Formats: sequence, C-alpha cells, structure tokens
Amino acid sequence: MTSSQRMTSSEGAVDAGYIMTTYREPPVTFVRGEGCRLMDTSGRWCLDFLSGLGVCSLGHAHPRVARAVSDQASQLVHVSNLFGNAVAPGLAATLDRLIGGGEQQAGGKLFFANSGAEANECAIKLARRWGASERHVVLSAHGSFHGRTLATLAATGQPGKHEGFQPLPEGFVHVSFDDLEALDAAMDPEVVVAVLLEPVQGEGGVIPASRGYLAAVRQLCDERGVLMMVDEVQTGLARTGEWFGFQHDAVLPDVVTMAKALGNGFPIGACWARSEVAEAFRPGDHASTFGGQPVAARAARETLAVMEEIRAPERAAAAGALLREGLSKLPHVRDVRGEGLLLAAALDESCAAKVASAALGRGLVVNAVTDAAVRLAPPLVVSEAEIDEGLALLARSIDEALE
Repeated sequence: MTSSQRMTSSEGAVDAGYIMTTYREPPVTFVRGEGCRLMDTSGRWCLDFLSGLGVCSLGHAHPRVARAVSDQASQLVHVSNLFGNAVAPGLAATLDRLIGGGEQQAGGKLFFANSGAEANECAIKLARRWGASERHVVLSAHGSFHGRTLATLAATGQPGKHEGFQPLPEGFVHVSFDDLEALDAAMDPEVVVAVLLEPVQGEGGVIPASRGYLAAVRQLCDERGVLMMVDEVQTGLARTGEWFGFQHDAVLPDVVTMAKALGNGFPIGACWARSEVAEAFRPGDHASTFGGQPVAARAARETLAVMEEIRAPERAAAAGALLREGLSKLPHVRDVRGEGLLLAAALDESCAAKVASAALGRGLVVNAVTDAAVRLAPPLVVSEAEIDEGLALLARSIDEALE
C-alpha cells in the first residue's frame, strides 16, 4: 500500500487505503458542494460541469432537497418492503405523470431500486417473466452501457468491459445503434422478448439516436410483439431538454428505467412499466431491501417538485443551446454531439484525457468519455455566466493539452 493510498486525516487528506481499487486513484477529493461548484480538501473551488455523471441536476447541496432529507431522517428512515411507507406511492404517481409528458398519467407502475444497474436488472427480469420463458433474448446496441451487474454487463455492448467476467449470462444480442435495418434483421419474434436502447449513448461517447429512430423502433416492436425498453438512467429527468429522451420522438415505451438525477445525489433508481406489462411480476418475483425507502424517496420527491417548478426541461434545452454554440466555436473542437445539457466536444486529436486533466487543474470538472471526446453535463441550474466561465476554462485547457 502506497503512502498516497494511506494518507492520514491529520495530514488533511482522506485515507482511502481500505477501499477496493475498482477505480483509478482520484486526482482530487471533494469535501463540499454548493450549486454548480465543488470544494476540494485544499479549499479550492471548482466549477462542476459533470454533475457527478449527470446526477446532481439541481446542483450540489440544494437547500430544499437537504431540508426534505433532514426532515424525513428525523421521522422514519427505513421499514423494509414487508411494510408500506407513505412517501414512495406519491413519488411513483409523479414519475408516471412525467413519463406521460407531465400533463397526464401514463398508466404504468414502478419498482424502486437503488441504482441504474438495478433498474435495468428489474427491466430484464420483467421482460423474461413477461415472455413466459418461451422468449428470452434481449436486443441491445453496440456501444451501449446498461450497468455493471452480470446481466446488465451482458446487455452492455462494449466487449472491453466484458473481459475477465466470462461466462456472462446468455440471451443478449447486440446490433448497430441507430440502425433500424440491423434491428429488424435481428428481431426474431420467436426468441426475442425485448429491445433495450438508450436515447443517447452516454458512456458510449454521447451519441444521440437520430430523430425518428425510436418511433420506428416502437412501430417495429408493435409489429413483432416485442417489448420496447428504454434506458433513461443518464438521459432521464430533463437532462436532454425533455423529461425523458424518448419524448423527443413522441413515443411511449413499454418499460423505462431511470436513476442518476432522480435523487439529486441520493441513491435511488426506478423501473417503470405499462400496467399490463408490470402485471407479469407476481409477489416474490423481484425485490430490493432498500428500494423506495423513505429518505431516498423523499429526496426524489422533492427533487422532482423543484424540477417542475423551475421548468427543468426548458432550462436544459436553453442552457444546452448556449453551451453547444460556445463549444462549436472553440479551436480544435470538430463536432458537438448530444442533447440538451448532455454534450460531448469531439476533438480533432485523441487528447481528451489530457484536456480533462488540464481542466481540473484550472478548476473545471469534465471527463474524457472517449479518447477524443470530452463530456459536459453541468447541473440544469447552470447560469449563462457559468457557461461562459466553463467555456473559457475549457478553451485554455485544450490549448494546454495540445502544447
């Protein structure tokens, strides 16, 4: 164990020596957040244009969410799913309405989990139960990312992430993303039970589906009697300029998964399904000890209330347009991809990691989503002044990386 891994608290750093090395050694440790900014152990403030990978959409330490969590923690934290709690049902009703576009209920039911991977696990199990074991294959896309559990890893279309974990569960087939012909050819209704797609491939490089693609997938699924499942873990809850990414194509999937922004930092995920699909689950088919527990559900309920009050989708669309325009004018940025406030600046050289490192050194948090693309996903409450500041810091960081 190195000295950098085992720094003591008396030295003003955090002892990470007892944490498994599933992540690279962090370049910085943050100890406080406020709005769009984070403070590290040295007391330096950074502008956060990553939002904890799209999680803190209302910014850090949002006062209303913090108060709601504190209030709930002083009343009831946990009872298990053997009993009901008074918070989760209202949250489920709100999410069903937002899936319906915000004005009317969509007519579905929800299962609450703790993460996006768990939400996708629920979707996969639900699809197989719905298929009654006669059909079990789930189609997903090359470049997709659906989680790190064994089933969601098998659904993930990135072979490099599969290495070392074989044999993975069977029943998953990958096709080219945004390619209706490839999906059509693979969708054998005798064995395929569901399609699982992201409206924007976040971890795959911030690659959005073409307008009309999801509508065509909906039609194809209807024709073949196959479930259309949409992974909105990174895109959901206003990030793309709509409450959910599939709404850009004005369709309603059979199953929708979400997490990340749902609790504005509190671990909560959810799987929504149309009522007739959700009925495939029977008591005992699926469970999660902490799923929908009162504190996480209260955080999510308050997060959604604030999002609705500030008209979060409209804010994301407007701020995203400003950020996109600014990024497109930066030297060495050859393309800007994404939707709303989930964007990637594609560089003309494979130097994204150097750019992200230089940006952090200058006080801007972004990440290299591929070798040649930097991902930006600032909080939805980011101001125009903060966008200008972030663009200036990124411009200097690109120059530094290319010196």
